[in-house]
Amino acid sequence: MIIQFITSFIASAAFGIIFNAPKETLVKCGFIGMAGWSVYYILYVRDVSSIVATLVASLVVAIISQFLAKLYKMPVIIFSVAGIIPLVPGGISYNAMRHFVENDYNTAIQLAAKVVMLSGAIAMGLLFSEVIHQLYQKVIRRRKETTALEKD
Repeated sequence: MIIQFITSFIASAAFGIIFNAPKETLVKCGFIGMAGWSVYYILYVRDVSSIVATLVASLVVAIISQFLAKLYKMPVIIFSVAGIIPLVPGGISYNAMRHFVENDYNTAIQLAAKVVMLSGAIAMGLLFSEVIHQLYQKVIRRRKETTALEKD
């Protein structure tokens, strides 16, 4: 389990290097990727569907990314792109294409469908995080307005 976490940290930090993230964010990107993979792995080991586990893990990655982006005054994409890398279904995509080439269409279509669902789960997790963030900002704004009106 620890090897899984260390590997996901390295993968995320290394992708941060490829993505030209600022040097001071590489460790943070690694920790975000490790956090996302940890959530995924723990849920998956507890017999949660890989799609649901990916959705929750990408939601965690996006929430942490938004928090760190605000804290360090940087774009969210620096943290979220590098942090989401461990969740990307690259191996399954490769196997789907391999089965297509080998004319094993039944297996290929099953794997391709799983890739689409996992990719959709990643996108939905990122989207839900943005919606949650927007709702949070709206609540904060309304509280400030209400407080200002009460003072008058």
